[in-house]
Amino acid sequence: MIQPTPHHAKVLIYSHDTYGLGHLRRCRTIAHSLVRRYKGVSILILSGSALIGRFEFKARVDFVRIPGVIKLYNGDYTSMGLHINLEETLSIRESIIFHTANSFQPDVFIVDKEPLGLKGEVKRTLNHLHQQGVHTVLGLRDVLDAPALLQKEWEHKGITREILQQYDDIWVYGPQLMGNPLQGLSFADEIEQRGLYTGFLHRHLPQKKEPLSDLPEHYLLVTPGGGGDGVEMVDWVLRAYEQAEAKLPWPAVIIAGPFMNSHDRQAFEHRAKKLSRVKLLTFISQLEHVMANAQAVVAMGGYNTFCEILSFNQRALLIPRKEPRLEQFIRAQKAAELGWATMLDPDQLTGPDTTDKMINALQALPNQERPYTLQANTYLSGIDTIGQRFNHIMSKRGIQLEPNLS
Repeated sequence: MIQPTPHHAKVLIYSHDTYGLGHLRRCRTIAHSLVRRYKGVSILILSGSALIGRFEFKARVDFVRIPGVIKLYNGDYTSMGLHINLEETLSIRESIIFHTANSFQPDVFIVDKEPLGLKGEVKRTLNHLHQQGVHTVLGLRDVLDAPALLQKEWEHKGITREILQQYDDIWVYGPQLMGNPLQGLSFADEIEQRGLYTGFLHRHLPQKKEPLSDLPEHYLLVTPGGGGDGVEMVDWVLRAYEQAEAKLPWPAVIIAGPFMNSHDRQAFEHRAKKLSRVKLLTFISQLEHVMANAQAVVAMGGYNTFCEILSFNQRALLIPRKEPRLEQFIRAQKAAELGWATMLDPDQLTGPDTTDKMINALQALPNQERPYTLQANTYLSGIDTIGQRFNHIMSKRGIQLEPNLS
């Protein structure tokens, strides 16, 4: 039996970040929860997000920015900022990841969603750390994709049972109620037996650093997340306000997102200026406050936004994307079945009555049940579960964590 001794634990988190803000925000949430819970924990995040510097990080959480790669609509990748080819960029990323891990010498290595990283860039680091006895964790969303599509994707990437055996833990950031995210893989049941369903990651309001940009007292928040694929949703909402602005329950605050195409954003800004009850902004780093103060939310159903909707007990209308994967649609469909939100299938928003459907859905929001009424809050255990599991892992490694009581 190892006798635990005080020690400064180190955690390395890898987030490939080729598109949007979801991976970074999830990793940041986990990092902040651990340093909030325990003294002496230092966390380093490896991220390819171009916007990581626009987020605030708590003391003992820092990041290493690796060269950005962006995923194109056809599924291919390209270098984001460097005028070099993709192979060179990936080589640089792989080298930074490996040497950072080797220098940092973490006690725990958490890989977000992609078991081998982007194009296998984390494979060498995973092998090395696993052989060194570092506790390795694969963190997965509650939903990855439709089973047949996930199987095809992972076979193409060469992700096998043997690869997953290199992970000591597999954390699913959701409740078992949402199903097995690896369903469709031949070894899904075997991996599920090793997995830990944490529950959704509960979100806390950060300390407010500045007033909220002159927002109305009561408003509907419209957020497509990063905004790179939310053009249709914003367009549908704007059409509803253009046709029936005075008949809708609240003014709308639209946060377009930093990745929205500038041409589309400018077109939306032009339309919003013609409406007295619509305000359009590009990006707010503390979106949690805007969401918590809203009367209701229109969103696409990405993981982080969904966690915030539940955490802040918000009425929500979800309009999920269905390309390039069905993750958002599956989550939104399940949420609608549970009564935690309402959903509009984007395939049904193509005919001449599209605007009427949107108007009706927005008008129904004030009468919608809030998620906590339907026990959604009982599934927000992710932060506590991860904290307890992390403490258990450190104890087995002979590291005694000191609770942060302040």
